[in-house]
Amino acid sequence: MGTPMRLQRVFTLFALLATLSIGAAPAWGVSKEMIQLQTQVQQLQEQMTAMQRSFDERMGVMKNLVEQDTDAANKVAAALNTLQTSLQKQQGDVAGRSDQLSGQIQTLNDTLDELKVRLAKVTKQLEDMQATQQSLAAQQTQQQAQQQAQAQAPPPDVLYNNALRDYNGGKNELAVQEFSDYIKFYPNTDFAGNSYYYLGELQYRQGNYQQAVQSYDQVLQNFPGGNKAASAQLRKGFALIELGKQDDGVSELRHLIQRYPHSNEALQARERLRKLGVAASAKPGA
Repeated sequence: MGTPMRLQRVFTLFALLATLSIGAAPAWGVSKEMIQLQTQVQQLQEQMTAMQRSFDERMGVMKNLVEQDTDAANKVAAALNTLQTSLQKQQGDVAGRSDQLSGQIQTLNDTLDELKVRLAKVTKQLEDMQATQQSLAAQQTQQQAQQQAQAQAPPPDVLYNNALRDYNGGKNELAVQEFSDYIKFYPNTDFAGNSYYYLGELQYRQGNYQQAVQSYDQVLQNFPGGNKAASAQLRKGFALIELGKQDDGVSELRHLIQRYPHSNEALQARERLRKLGVAASAKPGA
């Protein structure tokens, strides 16, 4: 913008000098050249004016464009700031939501673990209940079967007398079955203790000394006041000796002598201990 202003000043000065020159000379001395010079100066002024106008117009357009670009740049910068702020806010919200979701997931996992523990307890209780029901059902079934079998079984005195008759008659297998049936059908009677004793005797005859000891123990444990208690203890001592458990057998016989000192079983126990070369009573401190 500085260059057009300088040109305008130069042409203005030149035109002023030309005018002064024309004014100083006589009117009759004005030549054709001076008129042409003035015409050229005027044309130059018009051209300069047109150039100035065009320059001003272009500068105005450029200024407008610069202003528009500046405004657009400001708008873009504002939009970028707004976008950045929005992104930062979204990131903060996402982080907050992520923490919230993590807390909820942890809570759900804890709840799930607790539910698993409760489910395991409930499952265990159900299994226990089912086992109890099955056990009760089995017991009920067994009781019903026992009641049915007992209803079909012979009377206790008949069954016991038959078993004793077959035992004395040497019908060992039949006697074992009959004494076993008596114990099954009538386990709480006095003759049940006798049945265990005779089963032990039959097992002893067959050389099944270990089973005989178990049968004698049934008499001693469940029917200690029965009429076969002393005989069961005597025979148990003999069976233990036959099994090679002499110390246990001797201890059993000595206990028998102490408990039933005047019985026939005590006499047999002393005789057996004598044959073994063992005293009938243990030495003090032994």
